[in-house]
Amino acid sequence: MRPLEAVRMALRTIRAQKLKSFFSLIGVLIGVTFLIAVVSIVQGMNRYMVERFANTLVGANTFELRQRPSITTGEVSDSVELEWRRRPRISYADADYVRARLTTPATFAKFCEDRVSVHYEGKVAKDIFLAGTDADYFAIRNYEITAGRAFTEQEVQTAQPVLVIGSELAEKLLPNVDPVGKTVQIGGLPYRVIGVVAKQGTLFGLSLDKFAVMPFSAQGRRLICPINILDALIVRTDNPTTMQRAMDETEALMRARRGLKPWQPNNFHFETAEGALGTWKKISRILFLALPGLVAISLVVGGIVIMNIMLMAVSERTREIGIRKALGARRRDILAQFVVESATLSGAGALLGIGFGLGLAFVVKAVTPLPAAVAPWSMLVGVALGVSVGIAAGVYPATRASRLDPIVALRAE
Repeated sequence: MRPLEAVRMALRTIRAQKLKSFFSLIGVLIGVTFLIAVVSIVQGMNRYMVERFANTLVGANTFELRQRPSITTGEVSDSVELEWRRRPRISYADADYVRARLTTPATFAKFCEDRVSVHYEGKVAKDIFLAGTDADYFAIRNYEITAGRAFTEQEVQTAQPVLVIGSELAEKLLPNVDPVGKTVQIGGLPYRVIGVVAKQGTLFGLSLDKFAVMPFSAQGRRLICPINILDALIVRTDNPTTMQRAMDETEALMRARRGLKPWQPNNFHFETAEGALGTWKKISRILFLALPGLVAISLVVGGIVIMNIMLMAVSERTREIGIRKALGARRRDILAQFVVESATLSGAGALLGIGFGLGLAFVVKAVTPLPAAVAPWSMLVGVALGVSVGIAAGVYPATRASRLDPIVALRAE
């Protein structure tokens, strides 16, 4: 029997017995649905964590010299927390020392940040991230200025009370007016808005546009950092290789400056996009390791169901098998018919599972902050698994059908 003819016969049988066929393929459907949905969500999360989480919070080819980690996703013991607190803070002098001696070409920005309230003509915007930094900060973060301009290095050196704000702060605090040139108040101090940053969007549902940036030397620094203290020195290079070289140089410079012995650990911290992704990569790896086992359970159950249905089909169609053998069908024709029918049934379940899995992934994407990204390889794996389960489940019933004696089969009622 030609394979195409066997597939046609299998599809006719499935159409004739819709309910039985549906229950036969439900195990495969669930297994493949779970495979596609989980892979799509994990792939989406991987892309999201790299493009949005790590690169937004830290930046590509960028590292931050800090007293302690600012991003901690795991549990931190009391002893580690205490050790972090005992470390000396990063000072202006530390930043200037590194900047003056680093030989790798890089862009630098001193940085401090905290939450404040911003006032304008009786209106208040609360919980706004206020950053004090250098003029190069906007280039390091790849901020696009849609209105006005960024502040200059001269304005940093002369401690000018100027402010660049995020788009959401501009919309909520200064609606229906041009924000550029307006004076807002932070901690009782007047600041002139000179620029608005393009919309950044959200991160896990949280807005990235509720912020304001001022020169780190301006008077408002007392609201976010003690005098002469920084949250971080941000360093950006051209590529990952030079970033690593700059980080190694900075480590050597800071250890020498703080007089650390070779056996003493660093009393400062480097924050990178790769480091921020560390915990997520562990979770992602665990999900991918657990996924085959979870999918296998559904597929084994689905295979057992298909085998039972096919054994029942052999019993119900004993007379048909006898007629086919009496008309000249060979053993391999009968074997091929039932194996292809089983594989077609399972393959149909896999295709439905792909559809349900993609639908489930994009429903999750629509109703939650979690992203989803379709991985083409997962669909190919889903179809391959479905057909493989069908073939494996159909071999035994097909073998039984092919071995039936035509005389005995014709007498079956």
